[in-house]
Amino acid sequence: MIRVMLAEDQGMVRGALASLLGLEPDIEVVGEAATGVEAVEVAARERPDIALLDIEMPGLDGIEAGARIGREVAGCRVMILTTFGRPGYLRRAMEAGAVAFLVKDSPARELAAAIRRVHGGERVIDPTLAAAALSAGPNPLSVRERDVLAASADGSTIVDIALHLHLSEGTVRNYLSSAIQKTHARNRIEAVQRAQTQGWL
Repeated sequence: MIRVMLAEDQGMVRGALASLLGLEPDIEVVGEAATGVEAVEVAARERPDIALLDIEMPGLDGIEAGARIGREVAGCRVMILTTFGRPGYLRRAMEAGAVAFLVKDSPARELAAAIRRVHGGERVIDPTLAAAALSAGPNPLSVRERDVLAASADGSTIVDIALHLHLSEGTVRNYLSSAIQKTHARNRIEAVQRAQTQGWL
């Protein structure tokens, strides 16, 4: 029996996935979570074979939650399931240790088949997304540029960002300027939008 933990912040979607996977004779859903933090806790408690995580979750996104699960739960393989087929998300997920990346509009039978393949040691990546990721190239932003750009996404001031990230205001300005250049944007609002569209944040 393949033991699976599901993390998805939308209760109806999570319930539907659990019900569909529960119909499979060789798959058992052993835990569910609505947030990234809860996903890490449930995985640590249940020790599943596979953690199936949505990217967009409150508090801790699926990629970071997956990275933590990979470090803390020996033998658990992380699969990312998302509505957002963004090339940057795929790269970030793979860098964080995920072994599968699928979009939610895939048929249920394909998800079950992907779980079996991952359990057997394979990597499974949506082919359309893989092609898009290759053509898009790597994320041009450094970790610090991503942090600063993400912190500015809600309209925070330079002072707010500096306090939040424990950086000087001049350093924040430098990182923002660099991020704007690298995203070929006219200002930081446009830089945030472009980075989010690519899945770099």
